[in-house]
Formats: sequence, C-alpha cells, structure tokens
Amino acid sequence: MNVVRTKDLLENFNLALVAGKDGIHREITTSDISRPGIEMTGYFKYYPAERLQLIGKTEMAYFLELSEEEQKDRAERLCTDVTPGIVISRGMEIPQTMIDAANRSAVPILHSPRKTTRVISRLTNYLELKFAPFTAIHGVLVDVYGVGVLITGQSGVGKSETALELVKRGHRLVADDSVEIRQEDYDTLIGNAPELIEHLLEIRGIGIINVMKLFGVGAVRNYKKISFIANLESWDEKKQYDRLGLDEQSMKIMDVSLPMITIPVRPGRNLAVIVEVAAMNFRMKKMGVNAAEEFSQRLTDMIEHGKEEEE
Repeated sequence: MNVVRTKDLLENFNLALVAGKDGIHREITTSDISRPGIEMTGYFKYYPAERLQLIGKTEMAYFLELSEEEQKDRAERLCTDVTPGIVISRGMEIPQTMIDAANRSAVPILHSPRKTTRVISRLTNYLELKFAPFTAIHGVLVDVYGVGVLITGQSGVGKSETALELVKRGHRLVADDSVEIRQEDYDTLIGNAPELIEHLLEIRGIGIINVMKLFGVGAVRNYKKISFIANLESWDEKKQYDRLGLDEQSMKIMDVSLPMITIPVRPGRNLAVIVEVAAMNFRMKKMGVNAAEEFSQRLTDMIEHGKEEEE
C-alpha cells in the first residue's frame, strides 16, 4: 500500500496551506473523508479523528453561530494528534479560532476555492486510487480492439512473441513480463508496467526492445482495464480442449473473478490471430452475441425437428 501524506494533497491539488504547517507530513491512513457536522454541536463520541476532515458551507455556517468559547472548544477537539488535516472548501474565510487551534496542534488546514462536492469527489478518487489493493503477476498485458487481454503462461511459451505480433498488427502493449495490478472498486482491475520496464519487450534471441521507439507512441499504453485472461500452455495430446466455447473458465485475482480461455500452443498456430479473435469474440459476447450458444441451440432444434419427423 502506498503511503499518503497531507503534503501530497498540496502537491496534487489546488489547495493552499493556511495553518498547521508543522503537520504536513502526517500520514493519511484511509480514503474515507469526514464532514464534522454533528461534531460542531459538541458530540464527539464517534468522531473519526483519523480521517481527513472537510468543512463545507453548512458546517462553517453553524460554527460561526457558536459563541467564542464554543468555537474554541470545537476547534480544539477537531484538531487531534492523529487528524491528518482539515480542508475548507468554497474559498470561505477561516475563523482565527480555528487557525490558532490548528497551529497549536500542528493539524494542517488546507484551503480550496472549489465547491464542496467537487473537492470530496476529487480527493476521494485520489485516495481510493492510492489505497487500492495491489499485486503483480507474471504475464503480458495488451490492448486488443479496446479489450485488455492479460496473456499468462509458463516462461518460454511465447507470451512476448505473441505480444510483438499483436503490436505489429496495430494493437498496443501495456506491460511485458511483470504486470502491476490494482483493484479499483469491487469488480475492476487496472494493469500497468513497472516504471523500470515501461514500454519494453523482451524477445529471446534479440533481447530487450523499446516498443514505443520502434513502432511509435500509438503502439503503447500506460495502463488498461483487464477484461479477460488468455492462458497459453504447451499442447498436451492427452488433454481435451474446449472446441465449442461453452465451458467458461475463470481466474480470481485479488477479489475479482475474470473470464479465462486456455490456448494450447504448438508449431503452426498463429497465437496473435487467436488472441485477436478471442478479444473480438469477448466484445461480441458483451453485446449479447454468443456463437457457441447459437450453435448449441441450432443443434438442439435440429435434433428435436428430426425426432418430430420420425414420429
């Protein structure tokens, strides 16, 4: 998990540091953002102090109606030892009592000119991305007709060579050898290449090539949503491979189950074309067209029609 500190918000967003500069290195431990509305009334029993606090127009209006003593009390109780920061939205003027409490407790106050909903949305998206579950998988990720295909298989089976042929056919490389994967939301996996090997492809007998410099910027992508997995394996004469496409396989990565196809590899098979067709077939299924089910239905209808004729 990435470490996020309050100073990262200052560097990535249009925020101004108003108070509590000694606390800009505080760590943010959760993507949840709190709006301390009920806390403004004095009820702090369930105050989520470890969250980033955001004060909008409603909270600020209530705070300004409090007496000077009450304002001082609320401000001091908002600024705890673990509070990573307080964000004030809409460019509102910040009361001196709140600034003084923040400076004493070293809790950064960040000022934003944006509307409250916009600030919450952008900060939440940023923090969700930073705290997303993460893993790395040995494989190749390519963008084929807009479909993110993760090609897996034993070392030497031909993953990189397949990716090279796909790039030559106009598709885009995302990552080779090692694919870093983060989970966004509950059903989405995003893959990218480690910075060290970004845009690079290893071809046995040639070595490492730079795909972007050889084929142009249109041949690479920095990241891509993974739609399905194409697992390459050496052809086993004793194994029965799916010939209709009715048997659906899947592979679970973190909390997400992805559809998977197994492609047997042997001389004479054009793996790039097979992966390309698999991507197109995946898109067709998403649009409600399933060739395997159509064939199965035709076969069933023919059998039933033959029985009716016999009767």
